[in-house]
Amino acid sequence: MCPIQWMTVLPLLFPFIFFTVGSSHHRNHQASTVRFRSTLTTAAVRQIRMRAGAPFKMALFADLHFGEAASTEWGPLQDVNSTKVMNTMLDDEAPDFVIYLGDVITANNMMIANASLYWDQAISPARNRGIPWASVFGNHDDAAFEWPLEWFSPPGIPPIHCPQTATSCSGEEECSFKGTGRLELMTNEIKHNGSFSSYGPRNLWPSVSNYVLQVSSPDDPQSPVAFLYFLDSGGGSYPGVISSGQVEWFRQKAEGINPDSRVPEIVFWHIPSTAYKVVAPKFGIQKPCVGSINMESVAAQEVETGIMDLLVNRTSVKAIFVGHNHGLDWCCPYRKLWLCYARHTGYGGYGDWPKGARILEITQTPFSLQSWIRMEDGHVHSKVILS
Repeated sequence: MCPIQWMTVLPLLFPFIFFTVGSSHHRNHQASTVRFRSTLTTAAVRQIRMRAGAPFKMALFADLHFGEAASTEWGPLQDVNSTKVMNTMLDDEAPDFVIYLGDVITANNMMIANASLYWDQAISPARNRGIPWASVFGNHDDAAFEWPLEWFSPPGIPPIHCPQTATSCSGEEECSFKGTGRLELMTNEIKHNGSFSSYGPRNLWPSVSNYVLQVSSPDDPQSPVAFLYFLDSGGGSYPGVISSGQVEWFRQKAEGINPDSRVPEIVFWHIPSTAYKVVAPKFGIQKPCVGSINMESVAAQEVETGIMDLLVNRTSVKAIFVGHNHGLDWCCPYRKLWLCYARHTGYGGYGDWPKGARILEITQTPFSLQSWIRMEDGHVHSKVILS
């Protein structure tokens, strides 16, 4: 692959685009519309403006695992089915915003450096509808290719078809097993107008998807209703951890844009922190926890470096949302905030539990944060008021 041209890419890191999320269907099943206009904010935070007279609704798509087992007959079929799940969620819920909560792709199954092509497929349901979105990385998104043992015996390596877009700097077709890194994936995604994702501060790399968005009042774009924080919990090309550097970045960012903790804050990353082990239901899901499946143990980050200490001491933090564990979909209180799982959305990855998506809804006055899970078959369950 050609090296990233940072003189070209870096200007993309700092535009502050103000989106107004509109609706041409009054919440029916037709495509929503999004209007774009540029603005600058003193806090240097990209904004999403709520629609007048309506709550702000978000759909969380977790663990899609596009590109898994691409050389088999069943692998591509999983991607088709995952797309159907997302289309169903978007048609039924008509959200204003979509969050891709990590493990968008299964890079360790990809035979060639074409991960961005699978990533584009995964975000296409939101993009095709004009619904803006943001993403965080999971442990599979840039994982190293794993050589299947069956390739070393009959029938051997399957035919490898390099995409026409995979060309080297010399113009010759390139086909390799090196994979696609976080920076390359993010470079490709933010080319799309609807993406609110960001590289995040360079001093935090290789941790990339660290950034914050502002949900703004429909009456005053400078008036924040909520701040959405996105953190890269690692895994794949480096250890699964939220580093002390990320903790310090969060602290400084929060003190800069929300110094008195007046504005509610909601946090998203992929791999759960060790605090999830503390609140995890032991058997069935009992109150005060809310959910429908508790089929495995929490697979937490490798080490805790201070992010939870910071968050529990900020009265403005209402909830944290993660993916990673396909067999868990509960929300449980942890001190003064909530720890929540999304719902396994994709047909890729382990587990055959029914697919769905966690939905979040923000109301401005008075502020409230509610959530529920919508299933592929239309069933809605696990409603909970988080703030």
